[in-house]
Amino acid sequence: MEQFKTYALMTGLTLLFIWFGGMIAGQTGMIIAFIAAAGMNFYAYYYSDTQVLKHYNAIPVDHNSASGLYHIVFKLTQRANLPMPALYIIPEQQPNAFATGRNYENAAVAVTQGLLDLMTEEEVEAVIAHELSHIKHYDMLIGTVTATIAGAIAMLANFGMFFGGGRDRPNFIVMIALMFIMPLAASIIQMTVSRNREYMADEGAAKMTGHPEWLQSALAKLDSYARGTSLSEADPQTAHMFIINPFTGRDMSMKQLFSTHPTTESRIERLEALKH
Repeated sequence: MEQFKTYALMTGLTLLFIWFGGMIAGQTGMIIAFIAAAGMNFYAYYYSDTQVLKHYNAIPVDHNSASGLYHIVFKLTQRANLPMPALYIIPEQQPNAFATGRNYENAAVAVTQGLLDLMTEEEVEAVIAHELSHIKHYDMLIGTVTATIAGAIAMLANFGMFFGGGRDRPNFIVMIALMFIMPLAASIIQMTVSRNREYMADEGAAKMTGHPEWLQSALAKLDSYARGTSLSEADPQTAHMFIINPFTGRDMSMKQLFSTHPTTESRIERLEALKH
């Protein structure tokens, strides 16, 4: 069911992209958008995980080089009935983590060195459980494709400025309105999907560990450290993948409205409700 939902969302966003291409440039725009969407989805499906791990200089580790981390992940995968993912450590001091990969067999979990240095074993376990929950529900692929299509729609809107009117397209005023509305709509879709998935992963982690308070403690620490430290290679295109937005310390109140992460306070409150 989760895999079906993933492919349904990919298809829906692709059709939205193609429709927008048609609104801007008629049949030619639809063809170009279809080709672009097919290429982007192919790349996102097969290569986005490799690209993001390389971007953050992630170092592969195993039971010999990171026995403590390996033991925690192995224990949780057994509990969640998941294959063992590939493990990576990112040489950064901001405590953070993300999962990536297109399916169970090609999944990876990456944690920063700061997470291992600054968190207790229980908090690390809660963070890992959160990431494994993302894997369980195919959130990594959903997040990647949603971000890719949202960015592509914004790019297409910019290109639309170079197209005039035509019989296959709406009038000039409608077209200009679409160029502003569609990128905003795509960003809202990306934000909504990402926020909901974070809540779901938090709940999944609480159930996997049996201790919601572990994740509550971890989230409070992660948020605090993210406000005081930076992730040197962080970029807006991949920020949604992390358990805590790596730009937390730079977020302004207005910017938070369009953040891909719910507030840490709301996440902690929801976890509190799971105790009752």
